[in-house]
Amino acid sequence: MKKTKSPRTQIYDFFINSLENSTLKPGDRIKEEDVATKTGFSRTPVREALTLLVNEGLIESSIDGLRISVLDENSVTQLYEMREILEGTAAAFAAVHANEIEIHALEEIINKEKELSNPADIVQNNRVFHSMLFRCAHNKFLIKTINELTNTLLLLGKSTLSDEIRQKEAHDEHLKIIEALKNHDKESAQKFAKEHIKNAYKMRIKMFLQGKSI
Repeated sequence: MKKTKSPRTQIYDFFINSLENSTLKPGDRIKEEDVATKTGFSRTPVREALTLLVNEGLIESSIDGLRISVLDENSVTQLYEMREILEGTAAAFAAVHANEIEIHALEEIINKEKELSNPADIVQNNRVFHSMLFRCAHNKFLIKTINELTNTLLLLGKSTLSDEIRQKEAHDEHLKIIEALKNHDKESAQKFAKEHIKNAYKMRIKMFLQGKSI
């Protein structure tokens, strides 16, 4: 029998989905009564979900109440520094623990990239790739930490993959990571994963300077 998600979790998912589709954006004000109306739940689980989102840094307190958090340039730098460490570690673990079926699944995800042209589809496929890579690490504590960090990325707005040149670069970087996994080369897997995040960070800063994103 499938377990139904708790009201708190459903409300939490509502916020994550709203950030993904830009229904909610950094700086938007959040009111308990509005969330209760939109989700159909009472204010108690709404309050619980909001507390969780505050603890994860996705919502912050302001002088006039709660708002979707806004990240400054320093926070973005810290975020990508942590991504580099955690995703590099995940790739290293995956090189040791991933089986042939999992690696093949990663290859299929990457092959699909070449068939996509819509930026939104490319971004979604990229999320699937990284999610699968984290699963290949076979470490539930690492996955939990990375998932929370990944949710914070939603505060940055437009993906770096909105740039066509970056799309091609990211595809090539993904291929290098997969090749390292197939060779069970954890040092190379970690190196290529960290380079992948460094290059994404460079594009993020470029977008920031051009005023396209944070």
